[in-house]
Amino acid sequence: MTSALLDPYTYIKAANSMPRVILAPIFTVWFGLGIWSKIALGVTLVFFIVFFNVYQGVKEVSPVVLANARMLGTNRKQLLRYVYLPSATSWVFSSLHTSVGLAFVGSVVGEYLGSARGVGYLILQVEGTFDINTVFAGILVLMAFALVLDGLVALVERRLMKWKPKSGETEKL
Repeated sequence: MTSALLDPYTYIKAANSMPRVILAPIFTVWFGLGIWSKIALGVTLVFFIVFFNVYQGVKEVSPVVLANARMLGTNRKQLLRYVYLPSATSWVFSSLHTSVGLAFVGSVVGEYLGSARGVGYLILQVEGTFDINTVFAGILVLMAFALVLDGLVALVERRLMKWKPKSGETEKL
């Protein structure tokens, strides 16, 4: 019981249960109406997804691979670079693909609650006049931007993960 109370993972799980959208007004007070409050809200929405996926990726490193690496004389720094990081990298990119949409949710909610410009602000303004066409235009712009950002994540993933076989590929004998 005591070890669970001292484990930082317990506190991160507890913080994850908090509805982070309620932080938007707090971030607006702390960082102002500018872009930094929106970035802070987006980061808080994305952080937990990435953290838990990286944690799982590190936990799932094969004990056989670790034993073999240790037997070959790797030190802690080499284990981190050559075993743990490659194991966690695919989990990081998987979570980033999921997180892109959530980051936009955070920024739009931040603009909705307190902003003087931006797509979320525009959507809020035209909703009051029942201008549905502009609302849908704003939504389409956000969706297109999210797809572009996800494409950039995929591009970085392809460049960093050249060592990983492509889906459906097997070893060539």
